[in-house]
Amino acid sequence: MIDGTIAIVGRPNVGKSTVFNRMLEKRLSIVEDTPGVTRDRIYGDCSWLGKTFRLIDTGGIELADVPFQKEIKAQVEIAIEEADVIIFLTSGIEGLTNDDNYIAKLLRKSGKPVILGINKIDDISKIDNIYEFYGLGLGDPLAVSGAHGIGIGDLLDRASELMPMKPKEEYEGMIRFAIIGRPNVGKSSLTNAFLKQDRVIVSDIEGTTRDAIDTVFTANDKTYVVIDTAGIRKRGRIYENIEKYSVLRARSAIERSDVSLVVLDGGTGIIEQDKHVAGLAHEALKGVILVYNKWDLVDKDEKTMDRITKEIRSQFAYLDYAPIAFVSARDNKRVSTLLPLIDQVYNNVNLRIKTNVLNEVILDAQLANPAKPHNGRKFKIYYASQVDTAPCRIVLFCNDPELFHFSYKRYIENKLREAFGFEGVPIELLARKKEEG
Repeated sequence: MIDGTIAIVGRPNVGKSTVFNRMLEKRLSIVEDTPGVTRDRIYGDCSWLGKTFRLIDTGGIELADVPFQKEIKAQVEIAIEEADVIIFLTSGIEGLTNDDNYIAKLLRKSGKPVILGINKIDDISKIDNIYEFYGLGLGDPLAVSGAHGIGIGDLLDRASELMPMKPKEEYEGMIRFAIIGRPNVGKSSLTNAFLKQDRVIVSDIEGTTRDAIDTVFTANDKTYVVIDTAGIRKRGRIYENIEKYSVLRARSAIERSDVSLVVLDGGTGIIEQDKHVAGLAHEALKGVILVYNKWDLVDKDEKTMDRITKEIRSQFAYLDYAPIAFVSARDNKRVSTLLPLIDQVYNNVNLRIKTNVLNEVILDAQLANPAKPHNGRKFKIYYASQVDTAPCRIVLFCNDPELFHFSYKRYIENKLREAFGFEGVPIELLARKKEEG
């Protein structure tokens, strides 16, 4: 569960990615001394004092034909929109600049909590460099060194203090499903088909829907929330840093949902970006349905559906548990098959297995196919317990977790699916050493 979002903003080359990586305790952003080198993942999750925060690194490529301050403003405005708390990072080596003043002005107008961090204060001899930054009018600056890990805890402490209280669950008791996919695959058309009215703009222009839109509707005496997400644009476009926030929004929508509908384009077929989008839902351990849209554009015979199903299974091997639906959202054809599938996957997401029944299946699986020895030792499961639903987590108490080979984990998962279904639901198997005594 995410307790809030922190954005790190500032002009290029002040060390945003270095501080970002320090907070994550791993390298996700590229770190170089050249301004504007952040081109890949700009988000990650970090834990601090029992809370989990989403971090945004707003570093982005510079646009050669766009005025520099226009690019800065674009980054800051996006961060202001997405973040609960903003860390404004400056450089204690270069001192206060006109760009720092410009960013501070934007942040003061935002009304969002702002923490002023003065980076590159690598030792006590540079501490006096922070005082000129009081003139920004953003409160007491914090001296930090991303390179040496100094002051990172102070930034997170203050962010925790400033983080607004999370609102109560907004859609309690409703079935929430997110519609995700790359741009122009028909997500908004599918939303409209569910709602049977034009509540969302439908356009053939990629990226029309920038924000996730939640709409509550009732069907078959059940209440649903459909979350229509912004299109996830292919990497390498000119406004790359802005489009990556569409990915961030899609991630947030997936987290708020019970089931994700991954929409594929029957007109263009499957491309690499579809796998990236689907991977977001898979990694989040949410229910997944693969929706092959624009079925009306496909030249069909009696073998077409089987052929495309095999292609989807081949391209999305890691989603072999996900059901596949073929629809035409534009013509509202076969869309009626989706709500029963959503209901089924939702029920599977929340399925709890009795412990004695679970252990019978695990025992039978081991008797039918014991784990192969590794270095003279054989993996053995003593008993199992389902510790959570949504997502489904099952702990296997064993002799040695190191012996739990991927192939045997796959075998156990398949046996659980044979016994209990779990269609559309990822299963997380956690091996734990059985305590002696």
